Amino acid sequence: MSLVKDFPRVHLSHTPTPLELLRNVSAEFDTNVWIKRDDCTGLAFGGNKSRQLEFYIGQAVAEGADTLLTTGAVQSNHVRTTVAAARKIGLDVEVQLEHRVEREQPEYHHSGNPYLVRLMGARIHYYPVGEDEDGADKALEQRAAELEKEGRKAFVIPLSNAHTPYGAFGYVEGAEELMAQLQALQIEPARFIVPTGSASTHSGFLIGMRACGSDAPVHGVCVRRDAQSQRQRVGKKVKSVIAMIGCDLNIPDSEIICDDSQLAPGYGLPNDDTVAAIKYMARQEGILLDPTYSGKTFALLLDMLRRGDFNRDQHVVFLHTGGAVSLFGYPELVETE
Repeated sequence: MSLVKDFPRVHLSHTPTPLELLRNVSAEFDTNVWIKRDDCTGLAFGGNKSRQLEFYIGQAVAEGADTLLTTGAVQSNHVRTTVAAARKIGLDVEVQLEHRVEREQPEYHHSGNPYLVRLMGARIHYYPVGEDEDGADKALEQRAAELEKEGRKAFVIPLSNAHTPYGAFGYVEGAEELMAQLQALQIEPARFIVPTGSASTHSGFLIGMRACGSDAPVHGVCVRRDAQSQRQRVGKKVKSVIAMIGCDLNIPDSEIICDDSQLAPGYGLPNDDTVAAIKYMARQEGILLDPTYSGKTFALLLDMLRRGDFNRDQHVVFLHTGGAVSLFGYPELVETE
């Protein structure tokens, strides 16, 4: 029975998502590499954000909101999925795009996610700073106050770590779903590999796994902050979520793994290993990764495989959080070939 069953939610995702063996990758490295296909959650090209939004929007509906407000980078998967969810549920939606990534390519600003946001008709605002979470959230609250004066009721889906982490509930349940699939296959993973950015996916997934009795390491791959900063963020969110759901869990800081070896040169900026990992997965398995989250996460896993970190009897699971639509904002990945 799910730990989060009693919280308000709306159903947005196609679940359970597939758990697949990457046969070509596994054969090359003589081990068992699995992929949890949360790129297949279905809502406007899918991704992990739809699981998170089920609980944010569930709370919005419970509070009687008629408008959603959220913020993110220009190529934000979260922003795109929020707009799609609002359209599905029948809510108005306004989004704020932050100047978070220094890229001059016009495709980054007009193709991929921002194209779809415009296609779905969201009202767009702009925030000039990319590393000011509190300021970005404050701008949303100001817009919510303006809407209130117009007789509207807005629900803010925030960015910073100072707010109620409803989104993490989606990955408490996502971990429960994955554990059921693994148990059906009689598989005990040696390690899980997940991206860690806002920390909603990472913290919820870690809680869900420990609640299901798995002690396998949950290896978070940093996509926005250095490892120390990210550990603090994940730790705070873990404690908050455990308190909210009221489960009897104690997750020590030593189990919060944040690896920033693939982070440089920064959020939304792929390095050579990321580009190589995206091309490798596309050509070995026909699976598309994105330059911000899944590409960097799989690049870390590839490095582990090449080092021989897993033997032929072990199983490692990579959580694919989607985001491939943003590839259209990075034409240089193939232009130089």
